[in-house]
Amino acid sequence: MTTLLAIGEEPLELARIAAALGSGEDAGSDGAIVTFLGLVRNHNLGRRVRYLEYEAYEPLALRAFERIAAEIADRWPNARLALHHRVGKLEIGEASVAIATRSPHRGDAYAACRYAIERVKQIAPIWKREFFEGGDVWIEGATADPDDQRARAEAERVACA
Repeated sequence: MTTLLAIGEEPLELARIAAALGSGEDAGSDGAIVTFLGLVRNHNLGRRVRYLEYEAYEPLALRAFERIAAEIADRWPNARLALHHRVGKLEIGEASVAIATRSPHRGDAYAACRYAIERVKQIAPIWKREFFEGGDVWIEGATADPDDQRARAEAERVACA
C-alpha cells in the first residue's frame, strides 16, 4: 500500500498516490478526487532554469504534512489527503510535489487540495535550490509558524476563493 504522506527521492506516481486514498470501507461514498502535480519549469524571474535541487528536514516535513492532513480533516471532515514531495535533483518537467484529495463532494476536494499546497509552501521545511544559466540561488522556503492562525486563515482564503 502506498503511504499517504511521504517525502523522498523516488519519482512521483500521481495515479498510485490518488489510488491510495481509495482504500477503506468509505471509499464508495466519495464522488470526487482532485489532484495537483507541481512540475519543475524551465524559467523563473526571467532566467532560464536548468534544474532544481530540493532539500528537506524529513522528520519535521512529515510532521508538517500530518498537521496539514489534520487541518484538512478539521475544515473538510469528509476529505482525505495524500501528499508526496520529492527531494534531490529534479530535471525540467519532473514532478516535485503530488497531492490528491478525495471527498464525497468536489468542492471540498478542490478546496482541500488547494489548501494543502498553500500550507506546504507556508510550513513545510523544504528548500529549493534553483540552477540557472550563469549561477544558482536558494529560493526561500517555509516562513510561517505552523501555529500562526493568520497564515492558516490566508491559506484557507486562497483555497476557497
